[in-house]
Amino acid sequence: MDKRRIIEDIQTGLANELRSLVEAAKVAHEAATHEENKQEDSHDTRSIEASYLAGAQATRAAELNRLLTLFRFFPVRDLESNAVACVGALVELSCNGTLAFYFVVPQGGGLITRVDGKAVQIITPLSPIGEALMGKRVGDLMDVETRSGDRQYKVISIR
Repeated sequence: MDKRRIIEDIQTGLANELRSLVEAAKVAHEAATHEENKQEDSHDTRSIEASYLAGAQATRAAELNRLLTLFRFFPVRDLESNAVACVGALVELSCNGTLAFYFVVPQGGGLITRVDGKAVQIITPLSPIGEALMGKRVGDLMDVETRSGDRQYKVISIR
């Protein structure tokens, strides 16, 4: 599985979200400044609410731009077969007989992408799985506390 393709998919997803957000922010800004949303009395908050929404969308857009920059310059390196899990690692884990891929990045976790027909979960070292994974090697076991109880994972591969 090619890490560069994973990063390209992440960038495409972030760019698509940014485009949608920019369009939504334009609509929210127009609503906040539209003549029909002028305050009619002291209890009318339509304009204020629309401006809060526009501000939140602008903040999210800035975050997406920052993540796009991070992934544009993200160093892709191949790890040795005896490497430890770290930022930049593509890791295959097994849990109860089910295999799953995780790509460790410094920020922007939570995304899921598909490469070569396989799902890849994007995680950070601050996530529960990421935290348990850091420093592990192929063959190591790790316990992760989840809402539904503890789960044990085995490291199958690190790339």
